[in-house]
Amino acid sequence: MNALFDILLTASFWAAAVRIASPLIFATMGELICERAGVLNLGIEGIMVIGAFSGWMAVYLGMGLWGGVFVAMLAGMLFGLLHATLTVPFGLSQHVVGLGITLLATSTSYFAYRLILPEVTSPPKIEPFQAVEVPYLVDIPLLGPALFAQTALTYAAFAVVALTVLILYRTPLGLAIRAAGESPNAVAAQGLSVTRLRMGAVIVGSGLMAVGGAFLTLSAFSSFFFEMVNGRGWICIALVVFGAWRPGKALLGALLFAGFDALQIRLQQTPIGQAVPYQVFLMAPYFLSILALILMSRRAQVPSALMVPFNKGER
Repeated sequence: MNALFDILLTASFWAAAVRIASPLIFATMGELICERAGVLNLGIEGIMVIGAFSGWMAVYLGMGLWGGVFVAMLAGMLFGLLHATLTVPFGLSQHVVGLGITLLATSTSYFAYRLILPEVTSPPKIEPFQAVEVPYLVDIPLLGPALFAQTALTYAAFAVVALTVLILYRTPLGLAIRAAGESPNAVAAQGLSVTRLRMGAVIVGSGLMAVGGAFLTLSAFSSFFFEMVNGRGWICIALVVFGAWRPGKALLGALLFAGFDALQIRLQQTPIGQAVPYQVFLMAPYFLSILALILMSRRAQVPSALMVPFNKGER
């Protein structure tokens, strides 16, 4: 128990939790925007992979770090366009299309990696984003190093949450997006295009998912390797439900999962870790997240038109 409190009272633990949460925040906000408009995007896992690969490859080939972020977002938006085209105007199954996008994006990334770097045995490294300390604020005990000594992409992740809240709840566009996921017939009655709103939400949301993947290669690991996304996309889908389709609550869910993950890594290095199989610690963040999801989702209100195709004139 003392070891647990010692971990929780260190700034490095909280800094790691914020860092681990950053890619989840990007991808969760992207998924939330899609689902608020009425589209379940199960392509998130593959889109994060293509974002991680394309952003890293762009930087490796000579672009700047922010250029890599832009390339990753563009790649995600292209796959989002494909997803949106098949599910919104054509009305195909969102489950099937999403899983197909995941398989297509993942295999495309792996194929392109082997095509561009056929003789490479270990992933080449790039110079990633470096931590940027905010003067004065970084000196706050415990929280200062955790919140104000992060990379630019981490700050951008929190800015994306604020921007998502602002757009969804303070602008006519946000109202139209939410209405497209709740009552598309009412949106059409106002002369707005449900198809354009849903497609736009999926494209933008997919771009954010790809940036979440790019965070892993451009800010966390500095290289691309297979299986690096490691199920984070599926976790983000659960975080949207955990947050009851609200950005603020979804942010808290991402931080909670990241805290569990950072904790299990440190617990493995304590006397407790010597007595308990390491697989238990690897499982713990997912188990605790599932438990929290069960408790929170009972009160969650799903967007009424989520996964419901819209055809103008039909009721």
